[in-house]
Amino acid sequence: MNETYDLIVIGAGMAGIAAAKKCATHGWRVAIVDSLPYGGTCALRGCDPKKILRRGAEIIDSARLMHGKGIDDMGLSINWADLMAHKHGFTDPVPGRMETDLARSGVNTLHGHARFTGTHQIDIDGTRYDSKRFLISTGARPRPLDFPGDEHLIDSTQFLDLDALPARILFVGGGFISFEFAHIVARAGSAPVIIDRGARPLKGFDPDLVELLIDRSRSVGIDLRRQTHITAVEKDGPVYRVVVERDGVTETIEADLVVHGAGRVADLAGMDLDAAGVEWSDRGVRVDGHLQSPTNPAVWAAGDSADTAGMPLTPVAVSEAKVAASNMIKGTTTTPDYTGIPTAVFTIPELVRVGLLETEAREQGIDLDVRFTDTSDWYSNYRVGEHTAAAKILIDKSTGLIVGAHLLGPEYGELINTVGLAIKLGLTAPQLRSATAAYPTVGSDLGSML
Repeated sequence: MNETYDLIVIGAGMAGIAAAKKCATHGWRVAIVDSLPYGGTCALRGCDPKKILRRGAEIIDSARLMHGKGIDDMGLSINWADLMAHKHGFTDPVPGRMETDLARSGVNTLHGHARFTGTHQIDIDGTRYDSKRFLISTGARPRPLDFPGDEHLIDSTQFLDLDALPARILFVGGGFISFEFAHIVARAGSAPVIIDRGARPLKGFDPDLVELLIDRSRSVGIDLRRQTHITAVEKDGPVYRVVVERDGVTETIEADLVVHGAGRVADLAGMDLDAAGVEWSDRGVRVDGHLQSPTNPAVWAAGDSADTAGMPLTPVAVSEAKVAASNMIKGTTTTPDYTGIPTAVFTIPELVRVGLLETEAREQGIDLDVRFTDTSDWYSNYRVGEHTAAAKILIDKSTGLIVGAHLLGPEYGELINTVGLAIKLGLTAPQLRSATAAYPTVGSDLGSML
């Protein structure tokens, strides 16, 4: 006898879990399935473990910045094995806790590879399941590469499980993964190289602040090679020879480890979505504004699995999944609200953004007041010894509304949340500036930035 559900969620990350629990609390018969341990990329293989490892790098960097200012940092180092064990102390219990919580909510937890066999049917390792609806939230996987020897690269998941850190690490691609990991390993004693095809890495962030970050990266030993193409990776015993080309000149770089940081695509391959009549691509399942497949109304998608305007961030995925679940339950056509959602690259210091880039605002015809401030000598940064920090706030002259904010500096990842809330609520710069913050805090710097 086939199992029949009101909803089957494919992908047990934070988005899928949120939707499954929401629908189960409304009395639906719900199941969730994943071929990997429950918890998803963010909790197990991405955001959370990465930032635990970053904490070790923060300590090293903070001590070095205070050298000669009251801190003797001689002999201070990262014990990589102990730091990795600390990471496992967080990640290892996650799958069990997730499954227990789902079971308490009435969700049936399944394991295995799901593939569609019809518009309302899936097969999970030989067992058929029928459902009135499906939510796809399988996240993303590393983008396929196109040079000989790409099989020698490890991905971010494998990097976050390294037992030991090699002396020379080469990162492919100039995005979040490469920069964040390079900043960690540089403080842990490795020599990182980043190879980027483009002229400007971290394209989603303000170019002026990116250049400041690149200078800061160089000062801690990160070697960024721009407009450089990898033509091959060759393995010679324990050493990898990475052949690169720039302006017609070929060079070979030796590394002990090569890491894929060149972007990700929707993880939909092998699901046989065509059998369900679902249109999809590497960008995700094609969905309408309320996250439903127009070619198979029984299928919905959220997060990296959906081709939407939302940024590839876990909070965005969770928000989309909750909207999709609400639309299923109520029969509504609510669309996700992407207003005022910040994003951050957790280098040291972090680079953050909310709202529009300067070029985007000008393309929209907004009469901009661009308020750029070098904050490196402000009290908050002087206190910790940081010498690279800046803010760029974009304000619509006609309304006083903040349309974009771009920050580089210690603790600015927290500060950007206040700006994001202001953008979401439609607060003007004078209104936000009128708030009195606790002092001395980084939050109290916002008024002066505005």
